[in-house]
Amino acid sequence: MQTLGLFCLGLGIIASIRSRAYLKMWRSEPKQSLLSSSITQLVGTAGGIYLSFELLFSFLKIPEHWWNETEFIVEPLALVSLVLAIIQPFVIRAWLKIRK
Repeated sequence: MQTLGLFCLGLGIIASIRSRAYLKMWRSEPKQSLLSSSITQLVGTAGGIYLSFELLFSFLKIPEHWWNETEFIVEPLALVSLVLAIIQPFVIRAWLKIRK
């Protein structure tokens, strides 16, 4: 009975690989638009800043009620992270112009 189950599993894997290879042959690679890649990069940067703030506040043992008020719609730390991610390219560009 186990042999029959392993045989069916093997046939299923082989059929799956063949069908995926066939479908991949006709599928074109999706291309990201400039807007979607920009939004992805912005969210990734903001997420990194947010995690860094969370770890910093946890490490410094800053009480959560001090910076995380419940009266806001958006978490303040997430909003600060998003704003920093938005202004980061402008600050870098200004810094590079000042250094020249």
